Amino acid sequence: MRVAFLVAPEGIEQVELTHPWRAVLDSGGIPALVSTRPGRVQAYDHLDRADTFPVDETVGAVSADGFSGLVLPGGVANPDALRMDAKAVAFVREFFDTGRPVAAICHAPWTLIEADVVRGRRLTSWPSLRTDIRNAGGVWVDEAVRICRDGPNTLITSRKPADLPLFSATVTEEFVRRPAHHGA
Repeated sequence: MRVAFLVAPEGIEQVELTHPWRAVLDSGGIPALVSTRPGRVQAYDHLDRADTFPVDETVGAVSADGFSGLVLPGGVANPDALRMDAKAVAFVREFFDTGRPVAAICHAPWTLIEADVVRGRRLTSWPSLRTDIRNAGGVWVDEAVRICRDGPNTLITSRKPADLPLFSATVTEEFVRRPAHHGA
């Protein structure tokens, strides 16, 4: 099953991209890097430049139908840029509209807020997003990983890089091992 990793051209927290990416690969899934522009994206290790990664597809050229799930890595600048891009926000919303699972870590719920998909859902994030999530109608909880099942939708959220082992295991369970339960 193909799993989309949606990122902006710059500002991705590298470990929040590479850890779940490797987990998807190791469990037999096919990760695809989707961005708002073609070329390469610049990842960061906190505030320091890290590696670059090649974009597989641009957000305007794909739809949720081609994927079994969506992963939104964090980093402060990454979700901030994504929430300002109408095509990226529409792409995220399409996963919810079609009942495909979505996973977001750290600051990535900013993009979920912009897509108006947190209302009535329990989720976690980096603690500084607590007020943003509550203002968007969500319920913020302080948990390493939170799974919110709401009708056909599954939303997996996590707080920070230290939670990556559990986050990645949960992502692979939902996206790769249980894809028949979702729209893909």
